[in-house]
Amino acid sequence: MAENTPTQVPVRRATLKDVAKAAGVSQSTTSRALSGEGYVAADVRARVLAAADELGYVAHAMARSLRKQTSRSIGVLVSDLRNTFYADLAAGVASRARAHGYMMMLVDDQGIAADELTAAEAFVATRAAGVIVTPLSSDVSAYLLKQRIPVVEVDRQFSAGACDGVIIDNASVARRMTDHLIALGHRRIALLIDETDWTTGGERFAGYRASLEDAGIGSDPELIVSAGWDVEAARKAAVHLLARRDRPTAVFAANNLLAEGVWRAVNDLGLRVPENLSVVSFDDAQWMSMVSPGISAIAQDAVSLGEAAMDRLLARIEDPHAEASTVVLEAQIRPRGSTAAPQAE
Repeated sequence: MAENTPTQVPVRRATLKDVAKAAGVSQSTTSRALSGEGYVAADVRARVLAAADELGYVAHAMARSLRKQTSRSIGVLVSDLRNTFYADLAAGVASRARAHGYMMMLVDDQGIAADELTAAEAFVATRAAGVIVTPLSSDVSAYLLKQRIPVVEVDRQFSAGACDGVIIDNASVARRMTDHLIALGHRRIALLIDETDWTTGGERFAGYRASLEDAGIGSDPELIVSAGWDVEAARKAAVHLLARRDRPTAVFAANNLLAEGVWRAVNDLGLRVPENLSVVSFDDAQWMSMVSPGISAIAQDAVSLGEAAMDRLLARIEDPHAEASTVVLEAQIRPRGSTAAPQAE
């Protein structure tokens, strides 16, 4: 009785040399047949393609890019894929890139500057055709530009004039949201924010402050709270703020993670929205329309941001010497049930 012979697993991937040998032609002919560049007789091309298919050969895209000094891949570098905003932004880039025949290489730097630069170096090494980045500073864009890699800064901008950007008019829409709270009668409006050094946080803070100033309301430093970078840190900061005897009557959370922290703190303290506290958010998230009452939010279309960033990168690849430009997209305020006039004292 014959023994069963286990399936043999190839010890290595097939190479161009293997395909050439199987097809009985030279490596140069094999290369032309597989790339479609240069003349190869029809019967020879068919033989090469059949051999490649049989061997499971996949062309080495990086080696091809190194030879031609061109690439059909683009690098995308974002800050935190656990945040749906960045995931949606990357999805927008991916759909547009795919439609134009580009492959996306996605890296999450977790907001760590050293990891951001390491990823940028990897994109340079693989000859990426361009890079889209949510930058942590001007360093990453300066490095890529020095390497002659087209760059688009998206969501926040550090290198306006030096490279292209796609952003939201953060200051204007933050001002409008604060105006809404003031119109309801609120005077003690807290701002929970992650940072003010980036254009996103800085402009949102500027819009909030400008609204207060226009209404003749002094900006109280105790109502401007740095709440960290995640939900739990925001929750703790919000509990501390809302447990005070002179707590604010409204809270403006500067992003969706901070808003979730505020919502959890409200429940921890047994407060009611909007009866005891009005809550608004910059950045909409799915949960905000699922809770009761829904959270009034500034909705950025992150997918559209990603698509616009890819369009800008394609234009830059097409015309590398054009003047750098910044595309500013609109955001929409989505009113729900989380705001009301403050309770009479």
